[in-house]
Amino acid sequence: MKLLVVEDEVKAAAYLRKGLTEEGYQVEVAHSGVDGLHMASVNEYDLVILDWMLPGVDGMAVLSALRHMRSVPVLMLTARGQIEDRVRGLQGGADDYLVKPFAFSELVARIQVLLRRSSGPRMEAEALSLRVADLEVDTVRRRATRAGRRLELTPKEFSLLILLLQRQGHVLSRTEIAAQVWDMNFDSETNVVEVAIRRLRSKLDQPFDKPLLHTVRGMGYVLEDRP
Repeated sequence: MKLLVVEDEVKAAAYLRKGLTEEGYQVEVAHSGVDGLHMASVNEYDLVILDWMLPGVDGMAVLSALRHMRSVPVLMLTARGQIEDRVRGLQGGADDYLVKPFAFSELVARIQVLLRRSSGPRMEAEALSLRVADLEVDTVRRRATRAGRRLELTPKEFSLLILLLQRQGHVLSRTEIAAQVWDMNFDSETNVVEVAIRRLRSKLDQPFDKPLLHTVRGMGYVLEDRP
C-alpha cells in the first residue's frame, strides 16, 4: 500500500512517515500543497493524508483539485477541530477527518478502514496477507511464517520484510531501503542496511532449502521466488 502524506511541519511529516512505514506502508511525503498535487498527478497512491493549513495552496484547495484529478481516499489530518471545520472538510470531499493531536493507533485504524472501503474484498485480503512461495505475512497480526514455521522478527526486520514483499521482484537499493525503513538519508559509511539484511536472511532463508532474499551486486536486494 502506497501512501502520500502532505504535511508542511517537517517533524510531524517525519513522525508519520516513520510510524506508517513500520506498519508496513510505503510512504512518500510532500511539504506543500503544490508539491502534493504534483506528486499525486504523476504517481498512483492508495490513500492521501492531507493537512489543512499548508503554505501557498491550502489543504482544501488541494482536496478540491484531487477530487477533479482522480478517485483516491483522502484523510484530512489537521489541528482545525471545530465542528464547522469538520463539516466543511467532509463536505469538501474528504473521506475522513482526524484532529491533531491524535493517537497513532487511531490513525492506523482509520487508514485501514478507508483502504478496505475503497478497494473492496479483494484488496482487503491482499492488504491483510502478503505471500511469496511458502512465505506468508499477516500485516494486521504482524506475523510472518515460512513453510508453516513462525519467524521471530524484530519490528525493524518486519518492516524491512514488508517493504521487500510489497516490491517483490524489484531490486531495492540501500538508499531506498534506508529512506523507507529508517527514514534516513543514506550514508555510505553506515552499514545499517547490510546488517539488517543479514539478520533478516538468517531467519528467512538459512533454516530453509530455497533462498528468497537475493543480493544483486552493485544494485541492492530483491525478494523473489527464483526457479
